[in-house]
Amino acid sequence: MAETAAKKLKTAPLIGTHNGHFHADEALAVYLLRLLPSYAGSPLIRTRDPAQLETCHTVVDVGGVYDAETNRYDHHQRTFNTTFPQHNTKLSSAGLVYMHFGRAIIAQSLSQPQDHPDVDLLYEKLYTDFIEAIDANDNGISAYDPAAISAANLQKRFRDGGVTLASIVGDMNNPDPTSPAGEPQDEDSLFGRASTLIGNVFARKLHQACNSWLPARTIVGGAYQSRKEVHSSGRIIVLPQGGVPWKEHLYNFEQADSSSEVYYVLYPESAAEDSKWRVQCVSESDGSFVSRKPLPEAWRGVRDQDLDGVMASEAEKAGQAKLPEGAIFVHASGFIGGHKTKEGALAMAIRSLE
Repeated sequence: MAETAAKKLKTAPLIGTHNGHFHADEALAVYLLRLLPSYAGSPLIRTRDPAQLETCHTVVDVGGVYDAETNRYDHHQRTFNTTFPQHNTKLSSAGLVYMHFGRAIIAQSLSQPQDHPDVDLLYEKLYTDFIEAIDANDNGISAYDPAAISAANLQKRFRDGGVTLASIVGDMNNPDPTSPAGEPQDEDSLFGRASTLIGNVFARKLHQACNSWLPARTIVGGAYQSRKEVHSSGRIIVLPQGGVPWKEHLYNFEQADSSSEVYYVLYPESAAEDSKWRVQCVSESDGSFVSRKPLPEAWRGVRDQDLDGVMASEAEKAGQAKLPEGAIFVHASGFIGGHKTKEGALAMAIRSLE
């Protein structure tokens, strides 16, 4: 069997999946395989005929077998209950392929060996942030317990089922009336376009994770470690550049640390030497719009010279030192403000702590 599989891979690593109505999981599984050099350009056959599937080197989402040694990745058999490490969601064909090939895909993108710590980090992140939702959707697993939602008498404010990625892939089973004239509308062509669509989303997530999220982790980690050099409270961090996706990293670093929470994050608006600076409040949790400690109420919704005047008046009343002039704005909700200088933005943050 091993010799037969090796021969198939050397000549033509044919991928097989089922025909008929397609779903997001096998569309993504096929795309993931083709990201690897050994599968690049692999032909695809869509069938439920066991004899034809037997000719395939790798089969996903059909065949009733999960056996990585023979490259069979189906999840529909009654005995199947495999999950991704440290997760509880049953895998679909997308999760199965990712579990076995995800490290190789990420290592290739990072130009690192598969056992590199950064590969492990992104392997978990991309499953959590993207793949798991595809697995859950295909297996009919809700993000929230329906019974608990019903018991709490919670209702959706709007319908969102028509704009999920999985539902869009489902819609692509139907011919597209907006396609250019002459573009094939047969089932296999529609599957190919669906696979490209969902695969491109994954590729974008992978690129973002490798080239933005991962470097940001180092930047935020450095700022977090040196935060008490900025202010003795440890509640202010300063990032050396703007555009850094800092929130998730900050929460992760805080979770691993028992010291005080960070209230404010400072960063420049641009790379210019004379760049203006922002002071942004940290929200109570990732995804929350409620700040841990908003900027002072008297400053909110005020701009420029008026803001300088309000700050000066507040300082005088409290018997405090006057803040540097050059304030630009504070948002009406108090979650962010701006100053012409780094020193001014820091002074705004320190005063807000008081």
